[in-house]
Amino acid sequence: MSPLLGLFRKPWIWSWLAAFVVWFLTIMVTLGASTLGLSQAALTFAAFSVVVGIGQMFVITLGPGNIDLSVPATMTLAGTVALKLMNVENGMILPGLLVAILIGLVVGLGNYALIKALRIPPIIATLSMSFIVQSAAIWTNRGLRIKPPSLLAEFTTSNTLGVPNVAIVALLISLLAWFLLEKTIYGRWISAIGQSMPAARMAGIPVDGTRFVTYLFCAVLASVAGYLLACFSGGAALNMGSEYLLMSIAVVVIGGTAVAGGDSNVPGIWGASLFMFLVVSMLNTYGVGAGIRLIMTGLIIISVIMLAGGRRAGMR
Repeated sequence: MSPLLGLFRKPWIWSWLAAFVVWFLTIMVTLGASTLGLSQAALTFAAFSVVVGIGQMFVITLGPGNIDLSVPATMTLAGTVALKLMNVENGMILPGLLVAILIGLVVGLGNYALIKALRIPPIIATLSMSFIVQSAAIWTNRGLRIKPPSLLAEFTTSNTLGVPNVAIVALLISLLAWFLLEKTIYGRWISAIGQSMPAARMAGIPVDGTRFVTYLFCAVLASVAGYLLACFSGGAALNMGSEYLLMSIAVVVIGGTAVAGGDSNVPGIWGASLFMFLVVSMLNTYGVGAGIRLIMTGLIIISVIMLAGGRRAGMR
């Protein structure tokens, strides 16, 4: 098998190819004048989608029906509480991060408690939890928009060697996720559970414990994303996580992760996140109206998924 053919067998390659094509079509309009700015903006905004997408990918890998709909509410609550605790003080940056992570742990615990104790589908359990968490965020926020500490605001909006700092953070999280999936027994466990939960139980895999840790991990990543997003945007808003509900699912699907479970794909999350940002930027650059833009975005996403799915099916 040639290296090129082997590359095209990778499920993540299609999201990257789609992102490159859209990036190229966008800079063609400006004759390359906005190449650097567009690339940095794509990396910046894609970073938040990558962080929440990785958490959602771990949950989806557990098999059909596993999905976390509490991601937006978790982001909002974590960002709101962390900013209130830090109160614009640079010395409170680390405590603010720890509180955000703690909120993620509590939400993850609540999600799995509902799934396990009440034996209700994850989609219903996490949706119910999202209402509770969002209500807590509304009560905590009370219309206030507290600014982040100056050092944290500067960090999240700055670059290192031309690469946005939030993208570097997302890359480190991605490397951790890849290591967990590919090099640890935990990664093998969630893949086995996603392929067949009864078979995983018969093989002696701690199914309940593995699922519990996975929902915790997803919620913690959502809270970290909310923490970073609130600092990047200059404050926490009650709707700051709303677009990441469908986004966290879309980047998983477009990135090549099997929706049926048992197969995950970290590089594809990056390609899909870049693609999602770039396709909107391209349509804006071409002056497409809002309504048409939404329709074309949906059609482009469907086309990429069909192309990738058809190619993978044909290569089996």
